[in-house]
Amino acid sequence: MNDDAPIAIIGAGPAGLIAADILSAAGKRVVMYERMPSVARKFLMAGRGGLNLTHSEQLARFVARYGEAQTQLQPILEAFTPSDLIAWVNGLGQETFIGSSGRVFPKAMKASPLLRALLQRLAAQGVEIQTRANWTGWNAQGALSFGPPASSRHSSPSATILALGGASWPKLGSDGSWAALLAKLGVVLAPFRASNVGFDVAWSPHIRERFAGEPLKTIALRHNDREVRGEAMITEYGIEGGAIYALCVKLRAAAPTTIHIDLRPALSQNDIADKLIRAKRGDTLSSTLRKTLGLTPLAIALLHEHGARRANPRRSQRTSKPFRSNSSPHAA
Repeated sequence: MNDDAPIAIIGAGPAGLIAADILSAAGKRVVMYERMPSVARKFLMAGRGGLNLTHSEQLARFVARYGEAQTQLQPILEAFTPSDLIAWVNGLGQETFIGSSGRVFPKAMKASPLLRALLQRLAAQGVEIQTRANWTGWNAQGALSFGPPASSRHSSPSATILALGGASWPKLGSDGSWAALLAKLGVVLAPFRASNVGFDVAWSPHIRERFAGEPLKTIALRHNDREVRGEAMITEYGIEGGAIYALCVKLRAAAPTTIHIDLRPALSQNDIADKLIRAKRGDTLSSTLRKTLGLTPLAIALLHEHGARRANPRRSQRTSKPFRSNSSPHAA
């Protein structure tokens, strides 16, 4: 190993870029290799949804969200906590805020300003980034080798960090093709599994055609003994979104299964009953639900399809409705 040679990082997504920042800040020479024409493409796409950076809850609860992986990840998360990540983002001049769900976002609500600030700092710290560098493994001499369009490129770094991402978005560079390279070397790999997926629901044609692409906001999703508050999105095939993703591991293992959506989790059943009792007589059920509970047309449509008591809206005191996932997870 040549200690004077730079450290190579394969992959210029968030993990690779943060590694480059930490190493270069410590005085190390760093060269990054990215096979796409530009860096952090999936990061920028994810940022269109507001860029949920982390969560503000206590660390013990945060770590417990990782389920079976908790034992492996706990020392890593304790070494670089959500608070450390927030401080790192703030250090790049990007202020953050905590949303109503406890999730942490940049005030800009997008990824591009954060990425620009990070790339400026990396350039100032001497990090070299080579794009269109399609890593193909190691040659007979142990040097990193690259395929088209730079097949003649080789590198003999002092150390190599693989920050290759998963297989979730091939168009943006995450196709998982690197797994075959490591498998040839005898590296034991766990099969790829989607971590954030939507689920199929047999919606009626009316829900699919009228409401696909519309969100359910400030709801609670319940599956068995787990409840998650947040948002979900109705799609033509079913349902996806942050609240669904938080339940994804359990839902995937249990599918087909049933979830309950509480459209007004901040209200008790007594609160709902009181509001409905005071509703204007003569109004339709839809009008009553809109005026008294502030339900959206989508929420009202879901109640119509799943058992709202049309004859007497003042007796329709439940806003928690079950939905059954009729098939396996749907890649979102």
